Amino acid sequence: MFLSLMIFIPLLGMVVVLLLPRDQEELARRVTLGFTLIPLLLAVVLFMQYDRSASDLQFDFDTVWIKAFDIHYHIGINGISVTLLLLTALLGPICVLASWRNIEKGVKAYLALFLLLETGMIGFFCAQDLFLFYVFFEVTLLPMYFLIGIWGGPRREYAAIKFFLYTLFGGVLMLIAIIAVYIKGGTFDIPTLIDLASREGHPLADRTFQIWAFLGFFIGFAVKVPIFPFHTWLPDAHVEAPTAISVILAGILLKMGTYGLVLINFAMLPKGMELFCNGEGRWGNAFAVLGFVNIVYGSLCALAQKDFKKLVAYSSIAHMGFVILGLAARNESGMNGAILQMFNHGVISAMLFLLVGVVYDRAHHREIGGFGGLGSRMPIYTGITTVAFMASLGLPGLSGFVGEALSLLGAYDKFPKLTILSTIGIVIGAAYFLWTLQRVFLGQLNPKYADMPEINRREIVTLVPLGILTIVLGIWPSFAMDMFNEAVKGLIAPLG
Repeated sequence: MFLSLMIFIPLLGMVVVLLLPRDQEELARRVTLGFTLIPLLLAVVLFMQYDRSASDLQFDFDTVWIKAFDIHYHIGINGISVTLLLLTALLGPICVLASWRNIEKGVKAYLALFLLLETGMIGFFCAQDLFLFYVFFEVTLLPMYFLIGIWGGPRREYAAIKFFLYTLFGGVLMLIAIIAVYIKGGTFDIPTLIDLASREGHPLADRTFQIWAFLGFFIGFAVKVPIFPFHTWLPDAHVEAPTAISVILAGILLKMGTYGLVLINFAMLPKGMELFCNGEGRWGNAFAVLGFVNIVYGSLCALAQKDFKKLVAYSSIAHMGFVILGLAARNESGMNGAILQMFNHGVISAMLFLLVGVVYDRAHHREIGGFGGLGSRMPIYTGITTVAFMASLGLPGLSGFVGEALSLLGAYDKFPKLTILSTIGIVIGAAYFLWTLQRVFLGQLNPKYADMPEINRREIVTLVPLGILTIVLGIWPSFAMDMFNEAVKGLIAPLG
């Protein structure tokens, strides 16, 4: 019942927060923090108790939910999902602390919606029934819409509606694909469907069907990642969202898309994946090409930005391109690199958005050219930001390097030319991060910010755990890779 507790404790917290008196905002914050710390403690226990030598589902729980359609409340985790669960649970209390003084209107409603969002995210990574998987996928949509639309910046309504429509469009296509898979397979149970899809002669194993189902699921997940050309909602959503919600968007919601690609498109629809990833024929490079476009396009867009937050948003598009490229390789190096990059990017991007929030709270703008010389005024903040920048641009010894290197190593075996071209993104990434570092922190101090206060204790508390993980995973990547290596071997074993 560990997983059920993790899923529904935030939901219980939402009810408790809503029942508190309206004027008890400080109490609501403390209660919310408590209800996000509990899943974090449970996630640490799960991480420690997880059997790293097994590739099968663990902490499995299955009971009938809707008998008429054989829909089950079936939850369980493998090495991939347990890693993402830990990331989700870690970012929960960090985001509550990041919102502590930044959210002043409708505090109870904000915190309640955040707890509902956490339930949806945790449930998504645990679901082993396709219907339940879709329910949790959609549960995240409504709270995120309101969190951006009510507590966001000047263009919050536009950004929220754009996010909602894009995600809803992808969700509708995914629902159609789910219904088609259910009709062919006769069940919503994901492990059973994966097994049936590998049996020659079974309707679910039909190549044509798998290709069309693959496309339906792919578009739904591509919007979340986001993969070009379904990416345009992301910069707007990030710029307008409150800091903590940007952290969740980059840290977790983007990973829901790539996790869905691994669980459904890769494992359940291997013939569809093979068509677009085999390196041969008209469509054999399609998946890798999308990864390449994400890397180079996202990097070039980031280089052109004047807004600090929008630069980080476009860098997320570029870094998720490495995940797509690693998945396209369908080999052990590429898959391990892609999944490690999912976790590492979640940590690094969370740091970056929190750091952008620190200067925005003080200066009330994010124009990169409007700062200058902050290094002399805020040395602690400058040091933490430098670590995050170096990790994001892939400096060896920090976590961003290992995931990208393994993804490229795996992709080179299958798509050598595209892989070589994709390294352009690394060079551009170094350019925009170093240029930003120079313009914001070096040179003569801007007199307007001569009295800007240093990063405070609460902000340091939100950043230090992420900084430690960035360093630890750069030096000791097997800390995370040992968790999902067996699951990866199980995924690629049918490929021979």
